[in-house]
Amino acid sequence: MQENPAAVRVETKLAEENFLSDDFLRQLINIGEVDILVGLPTHNNVKTVGTILQQIQSGILRGFPRERAAIINVDAGSRDGTPELVTGISIDDVHRNANLYALRTLHSISTQYTGDSASGGALKIILSAAELLRARACVVMSPESSNAEPDWLSRLMTPIYREDYDLVTPTYRRHKFEGILITNLVYPMVRALYGLRVREPYATEFGFSGRFGSQFLGQNNWEGGAGLTGVELRFTLAALSAGGRVAQSAIGGKDHIERRSADLVPALRQTVGSLFSALEADFPVWSAITGSRPVPTTGSEGEVTLEPLRVNRKRLREMFSTGVTELDSVFQSILSEPTREELKQIATRDEDDFRYSAELWVKTVYEFAVAFQKSVINRDHIIQALAPLFRGRAFTFLAENRSSSAAGVENDIESLCLEFERLKPYLLQMWNGGK
Repeated sequence: MQENPAAVRVETKLAEENFLSDDFLRQLINIGEVDILVGLPTHNNVKTVGTILQQIQSGILRGFPRERAAIINVDAGSRDGTPELVTGISIDDVHRNANLYALRTLHSISTQYTGDSASGGALKIILSAAELLRARACVVMSPESSNAEPDWLSRLMTPIYREDYDLVTPTYRRHKFEGILITNLVYPMVRALYGLRVREPYATEFGFSGRFGSQFLGQNNWEGGAGLTGVELRFTLAALSAGGRVAQSAIGGKDHIERRSADLVPALRQTVGSLFSALEADFPVWSAITGSRPVPTTGSEGEVTLEPLRVNRKRLREMFSTGVTELDSVFQSILSEPTREELKQIATRDEDDFRYSAELWVKTVYEFAVAFQKSVINRDHIIQALAPLFRGRAFTFLAENRSSSAAGVENDIESLCLEFERLKPYLLQMWNGGK
């Protein structure tokens, strides 16, 4: 009797790893092999996950009716009935409501894992399932995207499946004051260092090839909290540093883009902490790159909306000024004397005169990156110390763009990106021991 290749791979994986449950492995064996895989990580998402799952099913039936497909739900111990809801949703509902039918069986399975509910643990399981099932193209979908549409899946999956890209990140339609941490730090710094203009390097929806997924699964350090924190950004950086084929696809507006990290310090750990952590290993790559270039993009690279939005700018400035005063002894270990003195000066200004310039902000971020690399103090304390300074930069961005058009906001972001690129030699000089 001929052995089932999928069963052999699963048994081999079982001998190597203990994070995949026996029940989940049996479900994977029953599936066999697939062409496409959709990963859906969840944790107490009962209010939105039903809609998301139906959109995923509809997207598969519309865009990939002939392909062997599987939906993998990985739940982090929900207590609100999320797993039960996921396993109870029938593909027949989509058939009846949309008159859509697949020519192959659409598999949908669920598993739970224990431990930290960080998304890194879920992604590890999704990557393992994709490798075992030999999936050619994969998409991870966020359970919080309550306004997701079926074509999101095709927009992220098609460049992988039809055009052999390694990674496809989304571009979102944002309010001009939404995602300031991305637009004023993560995007411009990733762009300046890695040389590619990926607008959303840390996204909750993205597509990837099975080939690249297996590569990242084997190379990423999954041990401890550091290996699981900000894993989506680490995933993007791995593709960029490896020279993978990267594209972007516009998927429209997204509700609650930053809900997962409402508190600034956890958000900084997941984004800036993960970025800083990758720089040492990637130094041979990013140190040799100058300038930046666009990546292939389907749709708009970054749409901006202008509807009214209340923001407490006064509170941001107050927290900046207080932080500069109270953390001065910490900043002595992190920042150069000219940067520290300039920050102390602007901390004394009132709202009308306050301005945290792009040049000073870039120098601040680069000096923090070097301090992190050298571990001048506890690395987590370095990330925490950046919080009040980011609030000062956010205040300036809000003030400068209060009356700006969409084009004006985009020009401001582009100018900041160019400043990150212009001052990259400053980072390299400090990184190599200069002052």
